[in-house]
Amino acid sequence: MATFVISRRLSDDFKFEFVSRRGKTILTSDSYELRYECEEDIEIMKKALPEAVFMKFRTSSGKFYFRLIIGKKEYATSRKYTTQLLMQKGIDEIMRSMEISEVLDFSSNEFAFPEIEFQD
Repeated sequence: MATFVISRRLSDDFKFEFVSRRGKTILTSDSYELRYECEEDIEIMKKALPEAVFMKFRTSSGKFYFRLIIGKKEYATSRKYTTQLLMQKGIDEIMRSMEISEVLDFSSNEFAFPEIEFQD
């Protein structure tokens, strides 16, 4: 199942990524100053997904991407795809699993495994 992953940018702002069940990033959000703003937008996207608009674009190098828009607000931008078919598969994954996806928060600096101290 696809997942939302909350993390921090180098600027210390928060962001979320919507990641497919195979581990590929489908969408990345803009920056958020506070984590709860990030969480709120994820919930809005889940609830309002039927009204979402996927604006499709093409880069100057020929790659395809889309932006997810609900109401008049842009929530996220997709990764770049080499073909329109792959881009459509990304949109299909969003429509199929976004509403039921879980949220993982990796924004804190707490590591799951303690650092190993090397002895000389």
